Amino acid sequence: MTDSADLAHENLQAMLEETGWRETHLGRLMGDALRRFDARVLSLMAHNVEVPLALSNLAAKAQVSAAHVHITRHLPPQGARLTELAERAGMSKQAMGDLVDQCAAWGLVTRQPDPLDARARRVLFTATGLAWLQAFKDAVAQAEDEFRTAVGAEVAAVVALGLEAYAA
Repeated sequence: MTDSADLAHENLQAMLEETGWRETHLGRLMGDALRRFDARVLSLMAHNVEVPLALSNLAAKAQVSAAHVHITRHLPPQGARLTELAERAGMSKQAMGDLVDQCAAWGLVTRQPDPLDARARRVLFTATGLAWLQAFKDAVAQAEDEFRTAVGAEVAAVVALGLEAYAA
């Protein structure tokens, strides 16, 4: 390499070795915040007396993960086809199918024939799943209150508005 190319390479290498930016960029902070928020929600659900004991125990033992929360977040009360659910959650149909199978084994959801298409099936919450959904709603509300307390109401409002605008 030429001297100028060597110098450019050294400058680039020095810049890349400075790693602080990798831990403080917006994407990393949003990801860390989402993981913390989801962990808090699952912790609250694990201690909610309205959640069926078996599900509470699964949440307490960290066997219910943020991935399972995708079903809770994205399955509408009237149900949805697996492909619709996967699309809403930003997951592959196969990955969502695995989650639905696991949640069905836990009694959260069921698959029933789609009344509009005899070849298709809809994923629906069971009665236990609806109780889980209510516990999720309560836990999200409490986690949001804790967030507002931690950062202040004004900052929380700006964060919510900013994320809403950015996600749109």
